[in-house]
Amino acid sequence: MQLSGQNYIGGGRSAAGNVLIQSIDASTGEKLPYNFYQATPVEVAAAATAAQVAYPLYRSLSASRRAEFLDAIADELDALGDDFIAHVCLETALPTGRIQGERARTSGQMRLFASVLRRGDFYAARIDHAQDQRKPLPRPDIRQYRIGLGPVAVFGASNFPLAFSTAGGDTASALAAGCPVVFKAHSGHMVTSEHVADAIIRAADSTAMPAGVFNMIYGSGVGEALIKHPAIQAVGFTGSLTGGRALYDMAAARPQPIPVFAEMSSINPMLLLPEAIKIRGAQIATELTASVVLGAGQFCTSPGMVIGIRSPEFSAFVQRFSELMADQPAQTMLNPSGLNSYCRGVESLLANSGISHLAGGVQTGNQALPQLFKADATLLIDGDPLLQEEVFGPATLVIEVADKAQLIEALQGLQGQLTATLIAEPTDLDAYADLLPLLEQKAGRVILNGYPTGVEVCDAMVHGGPWPATSDARGTSVGTLAIDRFLRPVCYQNYPDTLLPDALKENNPLGLMRLVDGVSTR
Repeated sequence: MQLSGQNYIGGGRSAAGNVLIQSIDASTGEKLPYNFYQATPVEVAAAATAAQVAYPLYRSLSASRRAEFLDAIADELDALGDDFIAHVCLETALPTGRIQGERARTSGQMRLFASVLRRGDFYAARIDHAQDQRKPLPRPDIRQYRIGLGPVAVFGASNFPLAFSTAGGDTASALAAGCPVVFKAHSGHMVTSEHVADAIIRAADSTAMPAGVFNMIYGSGVGEALIKHPAIQAVGFTGSLTGGRALYDMAAARPQPIPVFAEMSSINPMLLLPEAIKIRGAQIATELTASVVLGAGQFCTSPGMVIGIRSPEFSAFVQRFSELMADQPAQTMLNPSGLNSYCRGVESLLANSGISHLAGGVQTGNQALPQLFKADATLLIDGDPLLQEEVFGPATLVIEVADKAQLIEALQGLQGQLTATLIAEPTDLDAYADLLPLLEQKAGRVILNGYPTGVEVCDAMVHGGPWPATSDARGTSVGTLAIDRFLRPVCYQNYPDTLLPDALKENNPLGLMRLVDGVSTR
């Protein structure tokens, strides 16, 4: 495939600037022989404007037409050849099987949102008929459904070059909602982004979508101009707490503040309850090790904290867990900046007098060595900020509590999380049933006898949680509920049927399930 490195604006390509940037071979650190043009301020504004022009045209298309577009994107992604897979592996150091699986997830979630559009429940249509005889005042005819917010700025994630990137969940849900997208390509995989952007543009052309429905810009420092452009009406972001907070503050400071849906930081605590440790401690140690080091720990749901109650069985578990972690090989991370961040996190843990180092060698070279630490429970209870910071990579931290009362204190000291996991036997669940309401307050997904590093793309999934896991705990960035982030309700009062959108017409031409006078009906 030929790569131009130019920005995607309004259905065309643009290279107005003279600053060239290059992607990096993740394994060697060497620059790849592809040049990309950093977007100029004029190009950033042009991309936002192109999305703004496309918005009324795209929003007015039927849900079935938008579904055709999403299906076409999925088909184009599936058709990308071996050279595409090779490029992704080169930029990320991820294995071929992982990339093939992630591509299937990416095209699959496009098709899933297409099915959401066809079934129509995203409209959330409500109808309250007029009550002319109501006393003391008659009630007018009032109808409500939801429309897309407008152009959405999406920022690509480093750790998922496909599923959370160019055609990832934020892009898929925004397009499904009727919102054109301006995508800011991640600097760690620009070659990958260009291949995927080409696939999206081919799908847009084959389904006659308006120019500007999808735009993409390259470069560092372009995010602020994009966020502040008045055409942008919402932001989707997956990345660090620092980056997400910066975007959040920029968006809030605009003359017209806009929502930022940022997935940012989570240590994903795992609670190992006594009977489970007694019965299957060695098995849990093996499974947990595999979860911690999976993909060099570069998952936002990687288990970064393991909490257990003091007992001989828990001590034996920690010993076995330490042995297994010590045997794990070093792994190449996605990019040098990720490795540097991981090393800084490990150094901070090593420097804390209340934290002991259980396993892992001295970090050298360009690969991440797995690390295991143990912290005093009082650090978490007293709110030490170091225990709240995600170390993004193959490291985790064990906390031993004295009893159930101290376990509850420790959990109360946690900030918001994407996930919280219970490893438990039935007798544990009886004895510790009061933990669930606390975990519900802390996390968006509560897991029983599993590991958090798998995120299913489906209707019921929640990939979100209280701050700092996400900037808005009411939404999710994975699963069909993600479309809600980019929709807003519109109410029509006393409008004639001929002027109402199809979803609200009296004869229900779309056959939708609707709430009519307080009753769900078709």
